[in-house]
Amino acid sequence: MRIPSFAPPPPLLLPTAAALALVFAWDLSGLDLALAGLAGGPGGFALRHDWLLTVLLHDAMRHASWLLVVLLCLGVWWPMGPLARLDFSARLQLAVMTLAAAATVALLKGFSATSCPWDLSAYGGAAPYVPHWSASSDGGPGHCFPAGHASSGFAFLGGFFTFRATPGLARAWLAAALAAGLVLGIGQQLRGAHFMSHTLWTGWLCWLVALCIDRVWPQGLAEQP
Repeated sequence: MRIPSFAPPPPLLLPTAAALALVFAWDLSGLDLALAGLAGGPGGFALRHDWLLTVLLHDAMRHASWLLVVLLCLGVWWPMGPLARLDFSARLQLAVMTLAAAATVALLKGFSATSCPWDLSAYGGAAPYVPHWSASSDGGPGHCFPAGHASSGFAFLGGFFTFRATPGLARAWLAAALAAGLVLGIGQQLRGAHFMSHTLWTGWLCWLVALCIDRVWPQGLAEQP
């Protein structure tokens, strides 16, 4: 009797599924409210207008992120620094993955009925807390899930795929994008702009977008004259 053979799963599928399970587990844990309670309460969030969090980690980092996006797009045709190690196809892929990840988060956020923590009654607002997977609205302004600002770091996760021929650089790029997204997400959480789950979902979504694009990206795409 012939035993059927099964093809191995695509690379990174299992880590991606494991990360999804962990994010769902966080959703079910109730830790969102516990962490938010450390930074805010019925009187609101004391650090909502903190200079470091608003001017540096929010405004300045958002502008820096978009500047880096512009440089990545220009680097498709005029590569400098690490981009010079990539061929035209990989440089274009990196720009597309970054823009697609940011656009995906922005689109989902635009349709979201979930309000930010600072809009909730538990933290000085008016809306009741409703889990972001609920079909009902919390009655607040919404548009707060997933975390848009964290995508200023997570959107660059695609560099892990385009630089994989240089493993050290690929891992460093991945670590930098993950660290940036987490720091920006935590900064927004301290202000009351997001729950931690919003940040975790943003990171996973940006990774998924990059992974999917990498799977379908045509190899050897030549530069057009």
